[in-house]
Amino acid sequence: MDDSIRTELEAAAFRSLVDHLRERTDVQNIDLMNLAGFCRNCLSRWYQEAADERGVPLDKDGAREIVYGMPFAEWREKYQTEATEQQKARFREASRSH
Repeated sequence: MDDSIRTELEAAAFRSLVDHLRERTDVQNIDLMNLAGFCRNCLSRWYQEAADERGVPLDKDGAREIVYGMPFAEWREKYQTEATEQQKARFREASRSH
């Protein structure tokens, strides 16, 4: 597989991941962090860092909008719920290993 095809496949897989996360608004970021060690905010930060490395202007809010499919404040208002004490405890425990 040449680099061009690999890049196209990686981009397609990334778009599928972002689409999936946009559809699964029931899955909270803390759940993603607890299970996978990353969340939508991490993904948007990685996107922004990749843009920065290539000299492409993209701020934090712009990167989040790409991942969330809307401004982060709007997503938070519509879909984010208060984390339970169990989620918070699990996050603190998981954070120790990262």
